[in-house]
Amino acid sequence: MSTLSPNHSLISSQTKHSAIYTFPSTRRAGGGLYSAIRATSATEKSGIKIQRNPPESKLTELGVRQWPKWGCPPSKFPWTYEAKEICYILEGKVKVTPNGANESVEIGAGDLVVFPKGMSCTWNVSVAVDKHYNFE
Repeated sequence: MSTLSPNHSLISSQTKHSAIYTFPSTRRAGGGLYSAIRATSATEKSGIKIQRNPPESKLTELGVRQWPKWGCPPSKFPWTYEAKEICYILEGKVKVTPNGANESVEIGAGDLVVFPKGMSCTWNVSVAVDKHYNFE
């Protein structure tokens, strides 16, 4: 059974919910950019944290629009995260399959995503991707 949340995001009662981090635009002692944490509703699958359609206020707080951009056409390629990455998908659709996982994680336009440092995976881009990104 699925319901619409107050911000009209689709939330499935069968989806595991956990915390995704919001990150201040300033550095804090001991933890870098990602040290201040406030929990919001999000999903986590295979170590990848996803918040669908975060409010613009959150994107502004993070400084997302000032982050570098990256894009690619439909393609399939391996990737290893040398550092934790947080990204905001502007356009596109991707299935990310972590090495050793039985399932893919689908991400697309409007998703705020955190990939853990050290994750090796395969990106299968079905619709050209354009994203803002930031590495810790």
